[in-house]
Amino acid sequence: MTHAPPHTADTISDSVQEHRSGTALVLAGAGAAGNAWQLGLIAGLSDAGVDLAAADLIIGTSAGSTVAAQITSGTRPADLYAAIIAETPPPSAGGTGTGDRRAARVSGPAYMEWSDQIIASSTDASDMRRRFSAAALDMDASDGADGARWRSIVAARLPHHRWPRQRVLITAVDAHTAEPVVFDRDSGVELVDAVAASTSPMTPYPIGENRYINGAYRRGSNADLGAGYGRVLVLEPFSGRSRHPLEWGMDLATQVDELRTGGSRVETIVPDAGSGDVFNANALDPSTRMPAARGGYDQGQSLAGPLSVFLS
Repeated sequence: MTHAPPHTADTISDSVQEHRSGTALVLAGAGAAGNAWQLGLIAGLSDAGVDLAAADLIIGTSAGSTVAAQITSGTRPADLYAAIIAETPPPSAGGTGTGDRRAARVSGPAYMEWSDQIIASSTDASDMRRRFSAAALDMDASDGADGARWRSIVAARLPHHRWPRQRVLITAVDAHTAEPVVFDRDSGVELVDAVAASTSPMTPYPIGENRYINGAYRRGSNADLGAGYGRVLVLEPFSGRSRHPLEWGMDLATQVDELRTGGSRVETIVPDAGSGDVFNANALDPSTRMPAARGGYDQGQSLAGPLSVFLS
């Protein structure tokens, strides 16, 4: 199958300059907990009359790419939230669980140690992406089995597998070139594959002859892709924290400053104490999903008033 080339950041920025009155919603990554917190928050806001799924542009990164596909599927946020609350919490296994919740494949602490070593050895963001790409490709010895397994897991999480009509961007990094890429419905890549690429942990995800790694390696939350929109709302489960040197510009604060300099109004929502202390290595643990979702829901209810003003 032939795929259209994914977009670069420059082509995306050029294409949104006419949307200065529109709203961009940024959904950042943070594992199982981050997905649940964002869905809970969106459901709490929706039940209070604020519909974030109606944003003109939705940007999804890693766990946030799953949220983007879920909330644009036509499924009510209340139903997505209820599904999390109805889950049978698995036993906590020291932070495991970024893969299949029935059989965790990646340890949160192990991932943190692996990625910390790569970040520490890198000279800048481009070098970091090259090192992550090389390390991921070195681990890719499954002859496609891991990719097929991961695709089935991602497909089961998405209510629908078609790209929505509204504009959705999903981030990843090309493991062969180490260049950031952005998928949308014009990329020639199926929605399930785009989400699977953005969420792929440690090993690369195959799409045709290409291989892709996690979208967070592009630029953290990737809020910069909202450039050109009048309002940018960022849901950031990791509270804007960054493990990268500030001079690399990967942190959320730098991206927010850039957006504001470009004329956008920006608001950032981070978890409050009600969501629990799960936004670290434990964010990959499926047992964190229920408390994170409940905390997010309550937070959404409390923020509905101020956000309705910001979005109006």
